[in-house]
Amino acid sequence: MTRGADTVAPVRTWSLAGLLLLAGLAAHSSAGAREGACGGERDVGAGTLDEFTWRQLNAIYEEVGDERYGKAFDDLERMLERAGRDAYLRAILNQALGQVEWARENYESSLRHFERAVELDTLPDQTHFALMYQIAQLYFMENRFDEALARLETWFCEAPPGNVTSAAYVLEASIHARREDYAGAVEAIDRAIAMDEDPQEDWYLLRLAAHYELEQYPKAAMTLEVLIARWPGKKLYWLQLSQVYDRLKRDSQALAVLALAYRRGLLDEQADIAYLSSLYSRAELPYKAAAVLEEGIRSGVVAGTGRHWTMVAYEWYAAAELERALAAYGEAGRASEDGEIDLRRAYILVDLERWPEALEALDQALRKGRLDDRRTGEAYLLRGMTQFSLENLDQAATDWERAGRYESARDAARQWLNHLREERQRRAS
Repeated sequence: MTRGADTVAPVRTWSLAGLLLLAGLAAHSSAGAREGACGGERDVGAGTLDEFTWRQLNAIYEEVGDERYGKAFDDLERMLERAGRDAYLRAILNQALGQVEWARENYESSLRHFERAVELDTLPDQTHFALMYQIAQLYFMENRFDEALARLETWFCEAPPGNVTSAAYVLEASIHARREDYAGAVEAIDRAIAMDEDPQEDWYLLRLAAHYELEQYPKAAMTLEVLIARWPGKKLYWLQLSQVYDRLKRDSQALAVLALAYRRGLLDEQADIAYLSSLYSRAELPYKAAAVLEEGIRSGVVAGTGRHWTMVAYEWYAAAELERALAAYGEAGRASEDGEIDLRRAYILVDLERWPEALEALDQALRKGRLDDRRTGEAYLLRGMTQFSLENLDQAATDWERAGRYESARDAARQWLNHLREERQRRAS
């Protein structure tokens, strides 16, 4: 059998002795007239069983206790055939047959017997309404949601107010959710939460799922705030709240939530760290973005790929931490098979006028290759500038001539070659 939503507790399994006790064999105080919530009146007399019937039922109880369900079922059926017009006994026997069938996982048969016991309308209130509620649960667990809702609504209508607990509203919410009536699910689960001193985690999760389905993201955020307050050690709630804030364009709150989760040591996966780094970056806090991601790489949580080291380097550069950017680009370059990263490193080294290191980076970039024409032209142009600064004038001329073969660098290369000729003339004079 396929169960329904996990928020609903399993149907209570009573022993046959418990069923008989509920049926009023030990006392008659629950019998009598009661004004129903729907305006009806239930007037049930005190049922009695003779000693012989009691002994038979007690023997069947022993069979159930020994898990001899087939024997118990046959004996109960024989008793039912002999029960005649005794509605009270027939109700007790149908109730017991339903419970035996439940134990044997014959749920359709169990439902039929339980419903017959309720239809006879002779059992005391406590048992009668407990069976009505169990029938609603069984329909739900059998994925017969319309029938489950109809039975539960009848139970709400007729049961004494004291019988209605938070669990009943959880069942109602679960049925609504499976029927894709998410507004009904929210209304019911809110009632359950309001009337219980210690609402269960699954109840909030049901409400959260309904808010998502209804695209009620501010309310989803409120539910996640409660989940975090009550179960702060669960990373998923922190991540979800940050993502909901992100969706609501509440960027500072999205970052604050995830940063606090990070400080608590909850972010233990690559995607978590990358997301936090991206939030820092969007908040124009590149230092934090770089530091978080680099720490993730060095701790082994984030893979030390060329892409990740490049992201670190980019953020360090944006934070004007050039030495750290160079170190990160160096790591990225070692993990990269093309020259793009080495070219980026060379740009920083040129800005710092660290010419020998810049030349080494440019040599690596051109040796690895796999650069498009624009980037190849830039690399030769930059290497010519580096050679010129190192007083390698002939090599500079060669690099600028090569750069001139690429349209994107042609004008700049021509200007540098003119500058080189003027410099040589100046020196010659």
